[in-house]
Amino acid sequence: MTDIDDLQRQVAQDPDHAVVGSRLSHRLRSPSRSRQQRVSKIVLYVVLTVVSLLMAAPFLWMFLTSVRSPEELADPNMGLLPASWEWGNYLEAFNAAPFGIYARNSFLLALLQTGATLVFGSACGYAIAKLRFPAAPWIFGAFLASMMIPFYATVIPQFLIVRFMPMFGGNNILGQGGSGWIDTWWGLVVPGAISAFNIFLFRQFYVATPTELIEAARIDGVGELGIWARIITPLIKPGLLTVALLSFEQGWNNFLWPLLVTTSENLRVIQLGLSVFRQEAGTDFHLLMAGTTIAAVPMIILFAIFQKYFVNGFVSSGIK
Repeated sequence: MTDIDDLQRQVAQDPDHAVVGSRLSHRLRSPSRSRQQRVSKIVLYVVLTVVSLLMAAPFLWMFLTSVRSPEELADPNMGLLPASWEWGNYLEAFNAAPFGIYARNSFLLALLQTGATLVFGSACGYAIAKLRFPAAPWIFGAFLASMMIPFYATVIPQFLIVRFMPMFGGNNILGQGGSGWIDTWWGLVVPGAISAFNIFLFRQFYVATPTELIEAARIDGVGELGIWARIITPLIKPGLLTVALLSFEQGWNNFLWPLLVTTSENLRVIQLGLSVFRQEAGTDFHLLMAGTTIAAVPMIILFAIFQKYFVNGFVSSGIK
């Protein structure tokens, strides 16, 4: 209170001293303002905690179900926590089907689609954002329009294209006589390798890069391929990581398309492998949840490690 008393005496001696008066009013208001800030932070943390628990509830239920016994799951009066933690459910689920093959296929599918997206999607986004040609706005508009078409409206045409792919799978040049890309890695990877949304994201990242660097590189004789690969693309590393995570997640969790174009177990992905726990006689929920937990863990780890770069990538791209 000594400082405040001194300020009050200065104001009493010189009431027209505006600076001293503002300092006094600030010091008098600061305790209440600090209390308000602390209360606001507490309220914010409580709200975020509640929302986080609500969003994590399905994952917690999945995990707790995966370590229960079938008898406990059949009990309508079971508690929130398992009576006995059946960790052997994970080993039983892993041995019920060749999950090693399924996980390998899912990883290869996600990796190949991510690589194709980073190479071809970034090149397409750079061309739309930085190359000046008359059709660029129309091409970008076509990509935006294609994002409004749901996948289920295009899945049949895509399947027919894969089925009647010329010169593959015994097909002739007219796409007749064989199976095309059905039950091959070509049919599994190529149709989902690049998405319009990822190209749109790349375009947003490239728009934010300085055009002066491109013009200077052109004056120095650097070609467009070198400008894209060695000068501009290294500037959007958060964008590359963001699109890579999204593409990898899409490939890892893909279910419908592998279900349509694969028939052999050697090409089955991990999401399809979970169907072995669903039979006509019933569903082994403890094994199904154990397998689902195994399938979800890699993506949870990836997003936990790279979430800062993921959020920064969306912020810097202008996506709200």
